[in-house]
Amino acid sequence: MQDNRKWLALRERALVPAGARAARWRDWMLANDPVIAAVRRPGRPEKVAASVTLGLVAAVLLFLALFDWNLLRGPIGRWASARWDRQIELNGDLDVHLFSWTPSVQVRDLRIGGPDWARERDTLRVGDLQASVRLRQLFAGRVELPRVAIARPEAVLISTADGRRSWELDPDAPDTGEGLKLPLIQRLIIRDGRLSLDEQGRDIRLEATVNAREGAGGEAGFRLEGRGTINGTPLTLAVRGGPFINVRRDRPYAFHGEIAGAGTRIVADGAITRPFDLGRFTADLSLRGRDLADVYLLTGITTPNTPPYRLSGRLVREDARFTFADFSGRVGSSDLSGDLVVDKAGDRRRVEADLRSDLLDLDDLAAVLGAEPRAAGSGDTRAASGRPGRLLPDAPLNVGRLRVMDGELRYRAARVKRNALEVRQVDIGAALEAGVLDLDPVAFTFTRGELRGTAKINATRDTPYSAVDLRLRGYPLESIIPARGGAPTVTGRALGRAQLEGPGASVHDFAARSKGRLSLVVPQGRMRAAFAELLGINATAGLFRLLGGDESTAEIRCAVASFDVAGGTATAKTFVIDTTPVLARGSGTIDLGAETMNLRIDGETKQARLVRLWSPITVQGPLTGPQVGVDGGSVAGQAGLGAALGALINPLAALLPFVDPGLAEDANCGALVSSAR
Repeated sequence: MQDNRKWLALRERALVPAGARAARWRDWMLANDPVIAAVRRPGRPEKVAASVTLGLVAAVLLFLALFDWNLLRGPIGRWASARWDRQIELNGDLDVHLFSWTPSVQVRDLRIGGPDWARERDTLRVGDLQASVRLRQLFAGRVELPRVAIARPEAVLISTADGRRSWELDPDAPDTGEGLKLPLIQRLIIRDGRLSLDEQGRDIRLEATVNAREGAGGEAGFRLEGRGTINGTPLTLAVRGGPFINVRRDRPYAFHGEIAGAGTRIVADGAITRPFDLGRFTADLSLRGRDLADVYLLTGITTPNTPPYRLSGRLVREDARFTFADFSGRVGSSDLSGDLVVDKAGDRRRVEADLRSDLLDLDDLAAVLGAEPRAAGSGDTRAASGRPGRLLPDAPLNVGRLRVMDGELRYRAARVKRNALEVRQVDIGAALEAGVLDLDPVAFTFTRGELRGTAKINATRDTPYSAVDLRLRGYPLESIIPARGGAPTVTGRALGRAQLEGPGASVHDFAARSKGRLSLVVPQGRMRAAFAELLGINATAGLFRLLGGDESTAEIRCAVASFDVAGGTATAKTFVIDTTPVLARGSGTIDLGAETMNLRIDGETKQARLVRLWSPITVQGPLTGPQVGVDGGSVAGQAGLGAALGALINPLAALLPFVDPGLAEDANCGALVSSAR
């Protein structure tokens, strides 16, 4: 306690002298500072200076009140023209009212011309423009416009295919994609506005009217309505909102928008979260159309070809970032849901998508690869390309659209509708960067077995260059070769690999010009004994068993087919089918461009046969429906030789050409399988 009292006493002694010094300094300033003295006791010079100052202020204010602002129209126009490199004119009266808490300006007959490359049409003409600003908010560093009234505005917006835009006053400024940000306008009035849009890159022509009226009737509020064409098809646009009365920054402004064109219809019901900051809004969005690829014409976002679709979800814009969240709907006969994010990185768009299907129809996925979409419920079972006999899709890839954006996509189908290939699940990943599309993984899970691999499409060239590497594991042969009489003809698991690369604008063109390797391996399995014998064209064993309904089986020790591909033609390098009774070897080609095959299979029996036709099996015709036959010339030659021997030597000698001693040996399956992988 005593120590505390000592400390307080010391502090008081320290503070008292400091306070006294401050008081003495103040008194000295009051007595000796000339400015303070002049203010407290002004003399004649001070009174004269004050009078002159007040006079100058009054003269300036009187000058501003009586000044003819029209005298500045020319200088303002010349300065603005030089600043933005286009003709800018104030041809009508210019009125400025400064003496108010809400200073205002009125401009009549304002003209803003187009840039050098679009001088034939003015970018903007305004018959009458009135605007006021709230002075107190301006002093606080915020721009707030109590009223803006625009009469007879006419805007012409031209965008060229190479990206030039007539409405950009500073074309060198970076495009951040954040949207137009205007100051808060509490009352906005637009009368008899007109808008013309010429978007040459996507072939869009639009003529629209713009009005914003006050009141409470059916005509009140904001209206933007237009008609035109997009890629030669009709285009309509309508945007509606409430009257711009007492708009506040913290009160969302609701709007309704519709756009229809290029077989697509988009409807949005939303709100600008901070009025006049067009870079921020939310909306319930629904879109439907005949093909998702058409969305590019309206939005500039690249999407794949699809069957007719309908989707809906929540769209949120945050400056340059658009999020289509938790959307769902149908594409063709398949459901589709997920999340989509479109952002702007530098001068490029970036898209990230996570897509899911609970139940996928494979026909809808085929359309993404370029096949002709099949109308839902049509029952159309045409080939994937839409033409009979054609297996590979031939719709060309639009490389220009792949070059304008980057992104990542993941698509998974939990289940697949019943199909001939017995696909049960699908998993596809894609990454697009600078015009190069990487597909990894490309995975199809079957009831038994799996197809998995990767693909790369280089779209930086005029003709895309692609490379694929696909592996097939454990696919059942009974899913490839149809059953006979209710019993499988062949059983076993197939392994395969396709390594191809080459140029081509479509899947079909790529295959027709590709090079690489194809292989198919069956390590072991079983085959109907009748068909095994027919591989060697054993008439007594094979035909009699087949005609007699014999369902016994023979072992497939191994089957290996390996093809070298060049110029779209696959030539058999190794073609062996080794069964217990017959060793068959094949040769021939598969034309991937014409989608036809021309194969020949020669069989040798492993056991002696009394009557055997020495004739190869031929497999010829389209890949979608090849014809299996017998080389008639070889059979005729064998029969002719038998007849000659019978006539010259002995009738029993006529049987010699049909006798097979059965000298074929088992193939080295291990070496064959290893070489084909």
